[in-house]
Amino acid sequence: MPSKNFTLESGLGITVYKRQANRHLRLSIGPSGEVRVSIPRWVPYSAGLEFAKTREAWIREQYRPANPLRHGQAVGKGHHLQFVAKPNLAKASSRVRGTDVFISYPAGADPASPPIQKVAQEASIRSLRLQAEQLLPQRLAALADRHGFKYKSVTVKRLKSRWGSCDQQTDIVLNLFLMQLPWELIDYVLLHELTHTRILRHGADFWRALRTVSPEAPALKQRLREYQPVLLAK
Repeated sequence: MPSKNFTLESGLGITVYKRQANRHLRLSIGPSGEVRVSIPRWVPYSAGLEFAKTREAWIREQYRPANPLRHGQAVGKGHHLQFVAKPNLAKASSRVRGTDVFISYPAGADPASPPIQKVAQEASIRSLRLQAEQLLPQRLAALADRHGFKYKSVTVKRLKSRWGSCDQQTDIVLNLFLMQLPWELIDYVLLHELTHTRILRHGADFWRALRTVSPEAPALKQRLREYQPVLLAK
């Protein structure tokens, strides 16, 4: 989805997204604290920025900064964040080793500060990508084999609004943020995309086919709406 980032006079950052399906300008604040303006593809980005400026008072009133990532927090299915204060360190750095995501930062600094949190966020996303690339293709293949699906390829990417996609060539793309979902919801998304290898569009026939391989699909679909493809800070 094409997008551009801007900063309002108050210092708040916003992202303007262009969407083909949009007919109007829409303003929202995501669970991660991201301020989003969605505009039709034919509208210039500047119009989205000006729209946000007219609603800046509402944005300041509604805005809640995201919770900071913290020491010991789980990242995906197998990793944990480890914040480590180190003397004589000029700036924060990170590395993923084993099941730990280490964030080294200057002693005396606040690990909740924006520069350190940015490093932690980037490292956490690397961790989620590693887990997703290791686990999701295997899970997809097992489900495909169990239910008789065939697909051309599977790729893990960071997607902004979708959990996954499947095109006419049966190339499947899976969102790395899936690793933050419960396994039953991960399986629902994988089966959803596998069903698209047979029926591309969302119609009554698609939902019937999905329920044959995932009988609890309606309830799982409803539960999935409680989540967003963003980095979760608990």
